[in-house]
Amino acid sequence: MAYEVKINKRFTTKLLNVLGYLEKEWGSNVAKEFLKKVRTRIYTLQSNPYIGSPTSINKVRSTLVTRHNRLYYRIDGNTIVVLNMYDTRSKKRGRFGS
Repeated sequence: MAYEVKINKRFTTKLLNVLGYLEKEWGSNVAKEFLKKVRTRIYTLQSNPYIGSPTSINKVRSTLVTRHNRLYYRIDGNTIVVLNMYDTRSKKRGRFGS
């Protein structure tokens, strides 16, 4: 059974920031490859939503997109809500990596 996916605005903002940085510093091909990895991870979650690790925050799970980027999501019934993404190298992290 494939789960429906909803994308949180915070995640969209973070993704656009990361893509902008990658394109500026490393070129459009690197940015496109990163976006492809994000999409692949979300598609994987649709069919395997429990693949991610539970977090200390109730009902929130996380999974690596790349070794430097972790995606946070929640499962609500038949829906996966993509909450946020953060750089695993960052020292300053708030709730859901914001």
